[in-house]
Amino acid sequence: MSEPGVLRVVVDGAEREVATGTTAAELFEGRRDVVVARIDSGSGAELKDLSTELSDGDVVEAVEVGSPDGLDVLRHSTAHVLAQAVQSLHPQAKLGIGPPVRDGFYYDFDVEVPFTPEDLKALEKEMQRIVKEGQTFRRRVVTDEQARAELADEPYKLELIGLKGGTGSPEAGDEVAEGASVEVGAGELTIYDNVRRGGEVAWKDLCRGPHVPSTRLLANGWQLTRTAAAYWRGDQANTQLQRVYGTAWPSKDELRAHLERLAEAERRDHRRLGAELDLFSFPDEIGSGLAVFHPRGGVIKREMEDYVRRRHVEEGFDYVGTPHISKQHLFETSGHLPYYADTMFPPMELENAQYYLKAMNCPMHNLIFRSRGRSYRELPLRFFEFGSVYRYEKSGVVHGLTRVRGLTQDDSHSYCTPEQAPAEVEKLLGFVLGLLSDFGLDDYYLELSTRGTGDKFIGSDEEWEQATEVLRGCAERTGLELVPDPGGAAFYGPKISVQARDAIGRTWQMSTIQYDFNQPARFGLEFTAADGSHQQPVMIHSAKFGSLERFFGVLVEHYAGAFPPWLAPVQVVGVPVAEEFAGHLHDVVRQLKALGIRAEVDDSDDRMQKKIRTHSKAKVPFVLIAGGDDVEAGAVSFRYRDGRQDNGVPVAEAVERIVEAVRSRVQV
Repeated sequence: MSEPGVLRVVVDGAEREVATGTTAAELFEGRRDVVVARIDSGSGAELKDLSTELSDGDVVEAVEVGSPDGLDVLRHSTAHVLAQAVQSLHPQAKLGIGPPVRDGFYYDFDVEVPFTPEDLKALEKEMQRIVKEGQTFRRRVVTDEQARAELADEPYKLELIGLKGGTGSPEAGDEVAEGASVEVGAGELTIYDNVRRGGEVAWKDLCRGPHVPSTRLLANGWQLTRTAAAYWRGDQANTQLQRVYGTAWPSKDELRAHLERLAEAERRDHRRLGAELDLFSFPDEIGSGLAVFHPRGGVIKREMEDYVRRRHVEEGFDYVGTPHISKQHLFETSGHLPYYADTMFPPMELENAQYYLKAMNCPMHNLIFRSRGRSYRELPLRFFEFGSVYRYEKSGVVHGLTRVRGLTQDDSHSYCTPEQAPAEVEKLLGFVLGLLSDFGLDDYYLELSTRGTGDKFIGSDEEWEQATEVLRGCAERTGLELVPDPGGAAFYGPKISVQARDAIGRTWQMSTIQYDFNQPARFGLEFTAADGSHQQPVMIHSAKFGSLERFFGVLVEHYAGAFPPWLAPVQVVGVPVAEEFAGHLHDVVRQLKALGIRAEVDDSDDRMQKKIRTHSKAKVPFVLIAGGDDVEAGAVSFRYRDGRQDNGVPVAEAVERIVEAVRSRVQV
């Protein structure tokens, strides 16, 4: 027992005695890097405002602004300042939801006229005024009735209160709408007042919190970035709101570095480069999210397909093929209906049956396995195909090649005994990591997605635990960083995903490996064991590219369109100094073509320097130049993409240099 007026608490691992009424802010006085505290009062740690008074036995941990939780708090607090500024300049604006997101925040508003770039500048100026005032974020617990009375003019807040007011877990709000967990779902309703120094309430909002103590802590590094349309609660049947995006960082230097990264990302945008390099397009006549690959893009696509087809054969997979549509019953058997119905295209009526465009290949592979009796001697049995699948992504999330409605999966399924599963998963992991390295993506970590709560997942706890431990053990044996993703599994089993970092440090989910004990049971798959009994196999899903289109888009951005020679649509272009030297380069190109190199001579009427600029802009790996000295010496001069030049290289050496660069998949 503590003495009267004294509390015993644990602060950052050390026991301390403090006076009754001490707040978390007093524990960390003088530390401007601490924005909130993580406090465990015996029922689990929670993020709390620094103004929170401590209780006896509390375990308290400082949360620094640069930590993931600290950044979320910083960004959510900035979103509140944005919303206050909007209602200051546009009093009739109604508030939606304003959560933190990766690298920033957004807030949705119902306004009569969409925001313009000039509006954003005015909002930033008003936000700066609010920040400079040093308003305090003050938390109040309210009942549902009190919240409704105070927010009577906010219809979207009232809807959230009605749906989730006062009950649920902290994450429950996100089941109502993306980002809603920042407002409701923590077991009680709270309102945050923004209070001026004289005690006057300047503004308020329904919010779970926590927040930074004062708006002055937001003075260092934030900026509004763009606006977009967004439907309330993500439903196209609801009102279309205006979403304002922004970014916030602990310092101006970090903000500047982030904006530079954004500028570099824009320069690498695969949609822009796809048009500039004539790789692919999305014709309106075909439909949103449905790509066509042009001849140059087709070369890269073919190289990707040839590579992964050959590698699958080397790894013991049998190539199969399945149709693009199927009767509804197939997806009911697999369990994908109703779990994936919202992301499948609407059914077609034909001969009194409902047909769906397939959104996944695995059910059809199961039918191939089931087409005849199987023996344990055949296992592991491995099927692979380039399966075209179709997924009805909402128009707001379709994004170039990285989020499409029609995609091609290098989809494979391994059928094996439970005892064979660990070795098969390790084999697939080795395959995946080797593929990524060959394509120049060699900075990655693993993510383990496991079962969550609710009825989204099928199968027993024992089955899930066994499958999860198999994947966890295989992932750990790679020695790579393993990050947990609780609740992120597919409905039929856990998965490992490879998270690869590109040339500018962005993370992309690439390949996946999933352990499935449900579909074999649903399809009645079995094999004859050595003792003559009939047993159920384990099914392991794997996609090495994941989606060929998405992988293509990531490669464009990773290389900024400057593909290594083995992937480049045109690997070599010959540029003669004058027309009379073109024949020499045609001879060189014939040698290269005979060795499988994609080479051509630029015989156009343009001047030599313009030709070089044209092919440099097209990011051709090797430009070969030939003048009188080169012809006389039986040589060529190399011009590289970065402007370097290597003169007088004998033709035989030049050919070997190019062939070796392609063979070894190096970048030049």
